[in-house]
Amino acid sequence: MIRLPLDERYRQRLERLSTTNVADALDALGLKGATYGIRPIWEGASKIVGKAVTVKLTAAGLTKSKHHLGVKAIEAAEPGDVIVVDNGGRLDTSCWGGILANGAQMKGVSGVVIDGACRDVDDYVAIKFPVYARGSVVATARGRIMEEATNVLIQFGGVQVRPGDVVIADRSGVVIIPQERLDEVVEKAEELFEKEESMIAEIRAGRSMLEVDTKYNYEKMLK
Repeated sequence: MIRLPLDERYRQRLERLSTTNVADALDALGLKGATYGIRPIWEGASKIVGKAVTVKLTAAGLTKSKHHLGVKAIEAAEPGDVIVVDNGGRLDTSCWGGILANGAQMKGVSGVVIDGACRDVDDYVAIKFPVYARGSVVATARGRIMEEATNVLIQFGGVQVRPGDVVIADRSGVVIIPQERLDEVVEKAEELFEKEESMIAEIRAGRSMLEVDTKYNYEKMLK
């Protein structure tokens, strides 16, 4: 599958939307893309929007890796991409650290999302590099896990991710948009966003919650 840079028009539209807008749009369209349990690892980490460069990890053993995990992904990344790391949700060992974060930032990577744990959190804060993960741990990856493959199909927070799929991450979590359905997902998310903004405006103008809910039929908005 050929990976293309994310068109700036799409990037601007997606940056206006929240992950919850997109998750609702995916549900409305019958698509799976809402992950769980992966949040910003430091307060103030910026929102991430970009195309996925995937990393699949496995246990270390007699078969050795030629490179430290994440290095090939950084090399493969284009400016604006997001590195997506599949470590199966493991929390006992780190799979991303400060040196990798610096390398990714210098390559122009938008950020990193990890189904697992990271370390060196102070390093991310120092360079203002956004990292999302299940948690942090001090234990190194060396001797515990290694990279199995780069830019392959992975599972991330219960969702299938392929190289080039679109990743959005904010304080609520992480969502994945299948690249071939980007147009309709963005359009649906924008429609839902506008409806919710209208609801909020009416509530803040003094209209009762019950009246607003009845008018917009919020419970069935995704139908």
